Amino acid sequence: MKNFFYGDLCVIGMKGCEAFVKEVDSYLRDWRRREEDESFIAEVDCPRFGSGEAKGLVNRSMRGNDVYIIADVFNYGVTYKMYEMTVPMSPDDHFQDLKRIIGAIGGKARRISVIMPMLYEGRQHKREGRESLDCAIALQELTNMGVSNIITFDAHDARIQNAIPLSGFDNVRPTYQMIKALVRDVPDIIFDNSHLMIVSPDEGSMQRCMYYSSLLGLDLGMFYKRRNYSIIIDGKNPIEAHEYLGRNVEGKDVIIVDDIISSGDSIIDVALQIKNKGANRIFIFVTFALFCNGLEKFDEAYENGIFTKIFTTNMVYHSPELLEKEWYGEVNMCKYVAYIIDTLNHDSTISNLLNPAQRIRRLIDSHKTRNFNSGE
Repeated sequence: MKNFFYGDLCVIGMKGCEAFVKEVDSYLRDWRRREEDESFIAEVDCPRFGSGEAKGLVNRSMRGNDVYIIADVFNYGVTYKMYEMTVPMSPDDHFQDLKRIIGAIGGKARRISVIMPMLYEGRQHKREGRESLDCAIALQELTNMGVSNIITFDAHDARIQNAIPLSGFDNVRPTYQMIKALVRDVPDIIFDNSHLMIVSPDEGSMQRCMYYSSLLGLDLGMFYKRRNYSIIIDGKNPIEAHEYLGRNVEGKDVIIVDDIISSGDSIIDVALQIKNKGANRIFIFVTFALFCNGLEKFDEAYENGIFTKIFTTNMVYHSPELLEKEWYGEVNMCKYVAYIIDTLNHDSTISNLLNPAQRIRRLIDSHKTRNFNSGE
């Protein structure tokens, strides 16, 4: 890695990201041999007036700095006071605060990169009628304010980067970290076609599932959603059924891979159908688990043996209740994010970080060797 730094490193954590950013900072300090009081974190704030209006404050000079702002715009655990009411912050509130901090920097930083794990309005990425293109507009807003790089994880549709074709946009997938967490928590997992299979819950997840299937050398199945296009409920056409296409899952462990759990209805229905087809254990890989409708249905599905574990990243807010669930498997992304920041600050390419094929191969080989030596 180069010894050249693009600028003095500065990491900013928006509200709700404090614990994540602190762990990222600890890795960066360790790699650069800094003491605990020599943090790379810059303190910022977005105080609110009684009316709910706000302003951005940066508590140190940003001149010449290489700034990385980490924002979890889906953190509903952050609240503020408005007219004496306690209001949870919406994605819109978080995005406005992000722009306020960029505005407070005032163009003094040498470079600004935004790390937004789950992309703001990422599910409103295409136009199917008379509707807004919110994600495209948001990306253009950020680049117009001086943001050089936008780094996101497992974008709902990576083609959204076409909205800002002359700006940096990296879509990172946590494939290696997911498999590593599976090997850690399920040491008896066997990576071959006789014991394990990848299943896509819908057409939209096929590309990421094909990546897992190709890397691991496993068979791939998929579901497609049969929708009722004659009506709209909660802004979308309701799903009437999930239809399966693929090889027999009987007796095999199955990994279902998706980017988002929102209400959870679809993923539970898919897992139930796979279970009814004779599958053994079902593991769910999902980059962002939002659980918008609560955890009760997942508790019930787990108790009924429909799935064994849900692996999800710690890049969006998870309630304390979720962290205590037996079926919850955390995929910690702090070290990976620290690697990305450190590499970019050295003005080096992150291509090797974006392509984890060799690391996954070494991990699987090591796992197979360990199981062979233990006689499993």
